[in-house]
Amino acid sequence: MSHDNPQHRSAMSSLDTFTCVRCGLTVAAYAPDGSRRNHCPSCLHSQHLVDHVEGGRSDCEGRMAPISIAVLRTGDWMVVHRCTRCDELTSNPVCGDDNQLILMRMAVRPLAQPPFPLEAFGDL
Repeated sequence: MSHDNPQHRSAMSSLDTFTCVRCGLTVAAYAPDGSRRNHCPSCLHSQHLVDHVEGGRSDCEGRMAPISIAVLRTGDWMVVHRCTRCDELTSNPVCGDDNQLILMRMAVRPLAQPPFPLEAFGDL
């Protein structure tokens, strides 16, 4: 089949993009570095399509909300997502064009909102 065929181009473009389940942005399925992306670069939300516990496709299809950042030993950042429907947790690599403000907000949240009063440090 030729790549000049309009039907083939349409099928290719539908595989190369997805619509964000939260903000509606049309997202390129590949990040600028060529890696496959699974979350929106604008709001960092995703859709629960893979069952990471059982493997294979997930029947849930809930919205995956970004809840935290994890840093690997290599220094690479991962976005931690929680499904708003079934509570499954996943992590996915940060992409170079991800919203830096949201990433930083998630990274500093534990310091800005600790589970104990900051006044306790005054007594040390």
